[in-house]
Amino acid sequence: MIEDDAYQGLNHLSTLILTGNPIQSLALGAFSGLSSLQKLVAVETNLASLEDFPIGHLKTLKELNVAHNLIHSFKFPEYFSNLPNLEHLDLSNNKIQNIYHEDLKVLRQMPLLNLSLDLSLNPLDFIPPGTFKEIKLNELTLRSNFNSTHVMKICIQGLAGLKINRLVLGEFKNERILKSFDTSVLEGLCNLTFEQFRIAYFSKFPRSDTGLFNCLVNVSAISLLSLNVDSLEALPKDYRWQHLELTNCNFKQFPTLKLNSLKKFVFIGNKGMSTFIEFELPNLQFLDLKRNHLSFKGCCSRTNFGTTKLKHLDLSFNDVITMNSNFLGLEQLEHLDFQHSNLKQANDFSVFLSLRNLRYLDISYTNTRVVFHGIFVGLVSLQTLKMAGNSFQNNLLPDIFTELTNLTILDLSKCQLERVSQMAFHSLPKLQVLNMSHNKLLSLDTLPYKPLHSLQILDCSFNRIMESKEQELQHLPRSLALLNLTQNDFACVCEHQSFLQWVKDQRQLLVGAEQMMCTQPLDMQDMPVLSFRNATCQMNKMIISVSVLTILLVSVAGALVYKFYFHLMLLAGCKKYGRGESTYDAFVIYSSQDEDWVRNELVKNLEEGVPPFQLCLHYRDFIPGVAIAANIIQEGFHKSRKVIVVVSQHFIQSRWCIFEYEIAQTWQFLSSRAGIIFIVLQKLEKSLLQQQVELYRLLNRNTYLEWEDSVLGRHIFWRRLRKALLDGKPWKPEGTADADSRQQEATTST
Repeated sequence: MIEDDAYQGLNHLSTLILTGNPIQSLALGAFSGLSSLQKLVAVETNLASLEDFPIGHLKTLKELNVAHNLIHSFKFPEYFSNLPNLEHLDLSNNKIQNIYHEDLKVLRQMPLLNLSLDLSLNPLDFIPPGTFKEIKLNELTLRSNFNSTHVMKICIQGLAGLKINRLVLGEFKNERILKSFDTSVLEGLCNLTFEQFRIAYFSKFPRSDTGLFNCLVNVSAISLLSLNVDSLEALPKDYRWQHLELTNCNFKQFPTLKLNSLKKFVFIGNKGMSTFIEFELPNLQFLDLKRNHLSFKGCCSRTNFGTTKLKHLDLSFNDVITMNSNFLGLEQLEHLDFQHSNLKQANDFSVFLSLRNLRYLDISYTNTRVVFHGIFVGLVSLQTLKMAGNSFQNNLLPDIFTELTNLTILDLSKCQLERVSQMAFHSLPKLQVLNMSHNKLLSLDTLPYKPLHSLQILDCSFNRIMESKEQELQHLPRSLALLNLTQNDFACVCEHQSFLQWVKDQRQLLVGAEQMMCTQPLDMQDMPVLSFRNATCQMNKMIISVSVLTILLVSVAGALVYKFYFHLMLLAGCKKYGRGESTYDAFVIYSSQDEDWVRNELVKNLEEGVPPFQLCLHYRDFIPGVAIAANIIQEGFHKSRKVIVVVSQHFIQSRWCIFEYEIAQTWQFLSSRAGIIFIVLQKLEKSLLQQQVELYRLLNRNTYLEWEDSVLGRHIFWRRLRKALLDGKPWKPEGTADADSRQQEATTST
C-alpha cells in the first residue's frame, strides 16, 4: 500500500524504483510531491491496468517501466497527454494480446512525442490493419511476441502507416518461440517508414535468401544479431545502407560487400571463418572487426578495405595480424585498436608513420616486444596510447615517445618493466594519466616523471617497490593529484624512515594509503605502513650508535693487533737476535713456481761456490710443526744477514710472497745491518708490476739484478750477487781473488 503524500517533500527526487513490491492499493495522491521525478520503475508490482496508475501529474517523467505485470490492455489512458517529456515506456512481459486503433488515440494527439515503446514478451495475437497509421515513434521493440510466423506476419501488416526511427524484431536467446522463419513475414515492412532496423535470434533463419531485405532498401542502418546467415554476396550496390552491423551470425567466409553508401560496418563475434578477405567500400569511415579470430596476412593499407576515408578501425581480439605496410592510404584514421590480437613485424619498422591524425591507439596484449625505438614515429596527434601486457628489451622503458607531444593517457601496465630510462617521458608535457601498475619496479624513482608538468594520475600499484629516497620524492610533478602505491613490497624499517614519514604526510595524495602494507621485517608483515612509529627508530639509533662505536673500537684494536702482529714479533726478534751471529747469509723469498731455478741455479752456484754462502730455504730449513709465519720470521729473517727477493710474474701473484716481502721491508727498517737484494727473474709487464705499488717504487729507486741466461750475462750476474752477499760477511781478503777465478771457471763450464 502507498498512501497519499507518501513522498511529500521529495521534490528533488529524480528516480523511484518499486520493483518487487506486491502493491495492493495505490492512493490517488500516492506520487504527489514528486515534482522532479524523471524515472519510475514499477516492475513486478501486480499492476493490472495503466488506467488506475496515478501518475498523470508527473510532467517531468521521462522513463516509465511497468514490465512483468498483469496489464491486459494496450489502451493509453487520457492522462498520458499530460506527460509531454515521456521518452521510454516499457510494457514488456505483460498480458497484452490485441492492439486496436482506439488504444492509440492519445498518441495521435501528441505528434511531437519522441516515445520508445517496448512490447516484448507480450503474447500478441492480432493488430488490425491501420492501427498504427499516422503514429510516430522513436523506437518500437517486438521480441518473442508471436507463437507462429502467420501471427507475426499479420501483426507486422497491422503496423502499416507507422513512422518510426528504429524498429526491433526478433526473439531472445532463452525465449525462442518460432520454430521456423519465413521471409514473407517481413513483406509488411514495405508499408512502414523507418530509418533503422534490427533483427535478432530467429531460429532457422534463411541462410542466403537476400530477398528478405527487399523492404529495407532505403533504411540507413541494419543490424543482424545471432542469425545463421551464410553470406551477403547478392546484396545490390544501390542499397542505401549507411550502417551495417553483423554480430554472432556464424558466417562461413568474410562477406565481400560492395555497398557504395556504407559508412559504418560492424562485424563482431562471427567465428565461422579464419581469413580476412579484402573488400571495396569507398565511403567507409567506421570499421569494427573485433572478436572474429581473423588472420591478416598483410595489414594495413587502403587496398585492404577499399577506402581512403576510414577514421575508426578496430581489429582487436583476432588472430595473427602481420604488419607489412604503414597504413598508406589510411591517413585519416583517428582510432586504431589491436588489443589481444597477435601482431607480427610491428617492431620491424615505423609502422604508424602515416597516421599523423591518429588520436587513439591500443596495442595491449599483442605479444609486442619493443626493441625498435622508432616504433611510434609519426603519431604526432596521438592522445591515448594503451600498450599493457607487452614487453621491452632488457625490461627497460627507453625513450620511445619522442614525437607523442600531445599524449594525455598512457597505459604501460603488465609490461614486466624493472627500470625506467631517465629520458623516457621527457617529451610528454601534456600527459595527464600514467599507468605503471603490475610491473616489477623495485623503487619509486621519480626523476623520469619530473618533465610531466600536466600529470594528474600516476598508478604504480602491484609492483615490488620497497621505498623511495627522500631527495627523489621532490621530483614528483606538482600537478599530481592521485598516486597509487598499493600492493607493493614496502620495507618498514628505520633505514626507510624518511619515505615512511612521507607516506603519512601525503595521505591526501596517495590512493588507498590505508591499504599500503608492510612486507618486511617479519614482525611488521601485513601491518599498515601508516602504523610505523618513528619514535622506535630514535631509540634504536641510540642503541645502535653505542653498539656500533663499541664494536668499532674493538674491531680497530683487533685489526691493529692482527695487522702488526708479525711486525711486533719481528721487533721482538730483532732485540733478541740483534747482537748474535747470523746462521744464514741470506733468506730467499721466491714463488714455488720458480723453485726449479732456485734449486738448480741459485743454491748450486752460491752454496757450492767459493766462498760458499749458506742460504735459508723454506723447503729445507723451516722447522716442522711451527707455523709458517713464525718460521718466516724466526728462521728466515732473524737468522739471516740479508734477504734475496726473486721477483717474477708468479711472485707478484702470490699472497705469501707479498706477505714475506712486506715483512722484509719492516725487517730492513728495524735491522741496521739488513739489506734486501732484488733479483728480477724475467721481464715483467709494467701494468702487472704496478699492482704492487711499493715494490714498483723500490725497483725504480734501487739497483737490482736481472737474470740473463747467457755466458756473459751469467758471469756478470753471479759476480754482482756474490759481491752483494760478501758485504758484511766475515771473510779473508786474500781469498777473494781466488774465489773470483774459480767462479769464472764454474760459469764457463756451465
